[in-house]
Amino acid sequence: MPGPWCASCGTTLVRAGLCAECAREPLALTAVRSAGLLQGPLRRAVHRLKYAGRVTAAGALADLLHEPAAQVGAVATRAVVVPVPLHAERERERGFNQAQVLAAPLAEALGLELRRTVLRVRPTPSQVGLSRQQRRVNVRGAFAAAERLTGQAVLLVDDVTTTGSTLGSAAAACREAGAAAVYGVTLAREA
Repeated sequence: MPGPWCASCGTTLVRAGLCAECAREPLALTAVRSAGLLQGPLRRAVHRLKYAGRVTAAGALADLLHEPAAQVGAVATRAVVVPVPLHAERERERGFNQAQVLAAPLAEALGLELRRTVLRVRPTPSQVGLSRQQRRVNVRGAFAAAERLTGQAVLLVDDVTTTGSTLGSAAAACREAGAAAVYGVTLAREA
């Protein structure tokens, strides 16, 4: 994706720095990047994975995350790869966690450790249709780290980012557990 990007949420900007929202309230992310915009073939692929259960495509889709992972510095820092979790109820309903099926082949391909160290400790309503501020409030405190991450770099993996609120909340849990840096990568970001 063309840059420059907001250093906090990854939104495309005219010039480098922070977007207006993140200048007011930065996310706990060191950096976040997406493989592309949520449109056209990438949108169809994400929806097939997430809503039609086409997990066999996860390996090919995870290949798209190699460059964003390198761009944020996760490869150089030997970050621990952590999928953004679904709440247990939602994962049972769907039958899988789309972030997990992307994170596993990504970690393997990059030679990084995969850990399910972030937990979703409370269910949250869908973010669809919510404003940026409503999204941040909706997921605030929804995650916790299951272990100490003192001094470690963490690479959070998810399928889509819109405002960075979900990644930011998961990153906050990692920071509270002592992570030195928390990067995020997604297949797509809302245009």
